[in-house]
Amino acid sequence: MSVIRNIFIRFSKQIETSDHQKDSSLNTHYYKATFNQVFHSVEELFRQDADCRIVTVSKDHGEIAVEINKPIPCFLIVTVVSVRGMETAVDFNISSEKFSPIGLYPILRKRLISYYEKMNKLHTLVRIGKSS
Repeated sequence: MSVIRNIFIRFSKQIETSDHQKDSSLNTHYYKATFNQVFHSVEELFRQDADCRIVTVSKDHGEIAVEINKPIPCFLIVTVVSVRGMETAVDFNISSEKFSPIGLYPILRKRLISYYEKMNKLHTLVRIGKSS
């Protein structure tokens, strides 16, 4: 049964990070920083990426929408939420309409992990996923 599930996942064209992901690398990341600090860092991260174009920024909703051109065209929504005064969560939702005979999931997953790695260099990581 899990082999069939893995095949379906491999061909998934959408990934959303959350506290409830089975893949721990795709769990929500929490940073020791204010909402404004993290939101600014996320916005700058995508402004400086030549493969990305910010479509909309809604600080009131804590969301940034981004079009990504390479390696495959996809659309990303970043959500930044203040959990406590100095703890802010970051989640990603990435999707693509492109088809790949080997499946898009590995490519999309790798991209999300790279964004978290970049954020980990900018802010102190408090935890990954929901606290126990």
